[in-house]
Amino acid sequence: MSSTGGGRKRKASGGRRPAGDETAGEGGPDDALVLTAAAATELAKLARRHKFEVLERPFAMARLEADEQLRSRSRRKLS
Repeated sequence: MSSTGGGRKRKASGGRRPAGDETAGEGGPDDALVLTAAAATELAKLARRHKFEVLERPFAMARLEADEQLRSRSRRKLS
């Protein structure tokens, strides 16, 4: 059976965004860091509760790294 090609087609994107423009609805880099830190904290707690020590450490380290990146970004903004 042959197809006539009458199916739905994707619309072309509206063009390029200027550099530095935040993606709508996704938040910025600071929001991503806050979300990452919060998720890593909860995952570390879950791993600790179930005595998965090997998993707890990388999640705790990810939280510390996200916190440090956030502090670093806020210092740059103040300068």
